[in-house]
Amino acid sequence: MPTYSDEAVVLRTHKLGEADRIITVLSRRHGKLRAVAKGIRRTSSKFGARLEPFSRVDLQFAVGRSLDVITQAVTLEPNSDELGQDYRKYTAGHAMVETADRLVAEEREPAVQHYLLLAGALRVLQSGTRDGPRTPSMILDSYLLRAVAIAGYAPSFVDCARCGLAGPHGAFSPTSGGVVCEPCRPPGSSRPAPDTLALLSALLEGRWEATRNQPEAVVAEASSITGGYVAWHLDRNLRSLAHVER
Repeated sequence: MPTYSDEAVVLRTHKLGEADRIITVLSRRHGKLRAVAKGIRRTSSKFGARLEPFSRVDLQFAVGRSLDVITQAVTLEPNSDELGQDYRKYTAGHAMVETADRLVAEEREPAVQHYLLLAGALRVLQSGTRDGPRTPSMILDSYLLRAVAIAGYAPSFVDCARCGLAGPHGAFSPTSGGVVCEPCRPPGSSRPAPDTLALLSALLEGRWEATRNQPEAVVAEASSITGGYVAWHLDRNLRSLAHVER
């Protein structure tokens, strides 16, 4: 039976039969995969807790008729242990893996950028960075903005998303792709505070020094805009986003 291996982040699992599970992962070289972990629900399973959502693992697969079979799993980063003990991190992590699952729609299509972004975001969510801790909500917003940008829906926070007129501009429209000038402004556009747009731009570009000491109102408005923008481009709301503490 042919085999192959890849490193991956576990996105979700669901039961199969009496003792098995179907594991959905985002892998580095093979994109999104669904595979069977046989006997994983038994107490004697060789997999233990290594195939839980958020975990980054090195997997070996045996090619099957309909679904491949996971034959070996080695933990690279046990993110599920840390995130499971902190509600804010746990819910933010679920929103991340749900987003990755939705944005990478086709199985086995290369998605290296999505994999690297998700793995890095979960790592920061779990252990922070050298320049200090960051709030789970802000890490999530940065991930969401970058993920939709990789998928081809990068928002504009300075120049007009419709006509390209140099900004800054004061109106924001998810349907238009970001900020818009007055002639291009569609009905229903919001008018975020200038500081909010500056924060969103910093989160998208990864300029973390510009995200420090932000007023709560600015952070909250940025989260609201991010959630609305992502929901528009995914055609529906993220179920897990409703549980994230903002």
